[in-house]
Amino acid sequence: MNLSSFFLRTGIYLAAFMLSFYGMSALDYSRFLKQGYVFQARVLYWMLVLALAYLAGSFVISFLYI
Repeated sequence: MNLSSFFLRTGIYLAAFMLSFYGMSALDYSRFLKQGYVFQARVLYWMLVLALAYLAGSFVISFLYI
């Protein structure tokens, strides 16, 4: 993997992360969580954002390199 490919992949994953973070902010997921579990809710939120960003980034990258 050369340097330009690395920067392209990194940029795609960062863009996917920002978009997934922005998209997840539209959900009212507090209705589905228990009261008093703030730390666990934050961990779940970040895990969902990271998973969504990885999936979206991988989807875009698969179209670029096929």
